[in-house]
Amino acid sequence: MKLSLHSIRSNLATKPEQPTNLNVPEMQKSKQSDKTIGIQIDAYSFMDEGIEKVLDILQEKGAVNTLCLSTFSYDRGISGRQIPGRTFPDHGVQESDEKIFHGGNYATPHPEYYKNTILKNMRAPDFGSLDILAEVLPAAKKRGMKVFCSVLDGFNYPDDVHGVKELLEVDLQGNKGGAMCFYQPDVREFWKGLVTDLCKSYDIDGILLFNERGGPLLNSLGASHNQSIASSGVTCFCEHHQKAAREMGIDYLRTRAGYLKLDKFVQTSLQGKRPSDGYYVEFARILIEYPEISLWNKLFDIGKNQVLTDVRTAVKNVNEKLQVGFHIEHVNSFNPIYRAARSYADLASKADFLKVVVYNNAGGERYASFIRNAGSIVFRDIPLDELLRFNNHLVNYANEADLNDLASAGLSSDYVYRETQRALAGVDGKCKILPGIEIGIGSRNATPDETYAATLAAFKAGAHGIILSRKYSEMQLANLAAAGRAVRDAVKN
Repeated sequence: MKLSLHSIRSNLATKPEQPTNLNVPEMQKSKQSDKTIGIQIDAYSFMDEGIEKVLDILQEKGAVNTLCLSTFSYDRGISGRQIPGRTFPDHGVQESDEKIFHGGNYATPHPEYYKNTILKNMRAPDFGSLDILAEVLPAAKKRGMKVFCSVLDGFNYPDDVHGVKELLEVDLQGNKGGAMCFYQPDVREFWKGLVTDLCKSYDIDGILLFNERGGPLLNSLGASHNQSIASSGVTCFCEHHQKAAREMGIDYLRTRAGYLKLDKFVQTSLQGKRPSDGYYVEFARILIEYPEISLWNKLFDIGKNQVLTDVRTAVKNVNEKLQVGFHIEHVNSFNPIYRAARSYADLASKADFLKVVVYNNAGGERYASFIRNAGSIVFRDIPLDELLRFNNHLVNYANEADLNDLASAGLSSDYVYRETQRALAGVDGKCKILPGIEIGIGSRNATPDETYAATLAAFKAGAHGIILSRKYSEMQLANLAAAGRAVRDAVKN
């Protein structure tokens, strides 16, 4: 369905049909909670269904008081309609957006904020000159709702985005990667310019930054939930990374030699060619022989953390009262090595709130995928069901399904409770924890009762609020209403 600018403006100008049995003022009249009840939502939902109608639904069904509006993204995780190939929810346009989805900045970029970067105008062309922030903000503020701009540092930027190719990471073989390098000066200046622009040009409440990128060591092992094992193409080895390495006293040539040896180990492991001392011992031997492997991974983490610091500083320079939050990716939950590299105490020093992913429904298949990846290389000598039980002990999961049933069963509401408590203990009161509660992610269809239990578990653990995820355009309304019921029950009790 090709949308013209005329049809878009008509949609905004026309008073939308009101949903039946909705009483929006009810939430405004009721005792307001100090809890943040956020939802991730993007321009497509508002354009497809009408701004006022969507806000009615969010407030009445979901008890939502905060919008996390996808403002800059090239990724379908937080933008666009339903993921192509998956079942549409019971609202919105029942047609794929594949022919029109592009991504970019859905607000209006103001040139004065991008003087120090070659990334000048990354405006999303999906809806012509539409500025989704300018359209949604007045309606949301009128209802007393907060608005945060969600901005995502992603992968696989379209070829027509000027300047990106020059800033992409470089992999082990010297080829361009799919994401922009943290150590590129233009990249750092872009993120600072973007958030400054949004905070100065619009009356928003803050920024929520998404950055789901792991370092080269874990990427070599496929130690996530959503990636293939591609040790030959890990990043980044560009000149800017090499310069930063020299400043830290890291030998680039030994680093590259170490990653090449690690790549050979990974590839032979995937073929089932067992080293004489076993898979884990051989892996440990490589790390001992080449400590530069771990140092290079730390270098990546330092660069990533610097971007987080840049974003916070830029926002606070505009207005100290504006809030800055970071999305904490799911792998931080079930990968103990990744946990070790991502300290909640450190993150709390950079953020006003953390959106911690505790997606229990999709968590089952994601966790199972991680175990199978880990069990195909470093821990190949260990039967997968035993590896799962061992990892459960390491990450404090209890009473979760066996590996064969994990994807279909999902993770429990107890998992949500435990992970929320872990995050709260980690930040030690230094920032707020807003668990990301999933609705409609993955291939498993959660029941409304399961959504209710997961939402309530976060509040029982002591969360400062929640963010309903991954995006409104994926959610069944019955599940959204179940989350809202849990919110109201939690506040009431």
